[in-house]
Amino acid sequence: MQKLRVASFSISVDGFGAGPDQGLENPLGVGGEELHQWFFPTKTFQQKVLSKSDGTTGVDNDFAENGFINIGAWILGRNMFSPYRGSHNDDWKGWWGDNPPYHCPVFILTNHKREPIEMEGGTTFYFVTDGINSALEKAFDSANSKDVRLGGGVNTIRQYLKAQLIDELHLVVSPVILGSGENLFLNRDFKSLGYKCVKNVSSERAMHLFIEKSINAR
Repeated sequence: MQKLRVASFSISVDGFGAGPDQGLENPLGVGGEELHQWFFPTKTFQQKVLSKSDGTTGVDNDFAENGFINIGAWILGRNMFSPYRGSHNDDWKGWWGDNPPYHCPVFILTNHKREPIEMEGGTTFYFVTDGINSALEKAFDSANSKDVRLGGGVNTIRQYLKAQLIDELHLVVSPVILGSGENLFLNRDFKSLGYKCVKNVSSERAMHLFIEKSINAR
């Protein structure tokens, strides 16, 4: 059965998945890059994002690598694709250059229509204006029976959590306190929504938490 998965999503000790004032100069918000210090050195990041051949192995890389296994499509919020607000800047084709690391269909949640963008390596960006359920249906249909990865950002994950549509979450708690930004846990009662923590594994740089939806949850 296909699943909607959150994988390798970094948060601070105080629950923030992005710093304040996200924009072109600070894609992850002020201080947001600190959340990903566990990920940047890994072989998975170096190969898939930077197209390099080196990188660290071990616990962090194992979990990062697992986040790409059996993924047939992605869903991203508008902020994960572009720093611009309002109508789309048609010259902007994402943060990742000509060959993004997805290599499959990617569905962008937005309020503004835009034609699909075909990129190198098999990535095509589709822009969905009719909500999270429509995006999920389209992603499942295009994933060739594989799972769909929900990449973020925080607001997008919170919407899918509220709707109890996420099957699994792999959250990575970095030893950082941001104090402000976008808080994943704000006004979200994971327990009442049917989620429970089933596993935790620590590395030198982070703690990996695995949260699943109860089979009895709606």
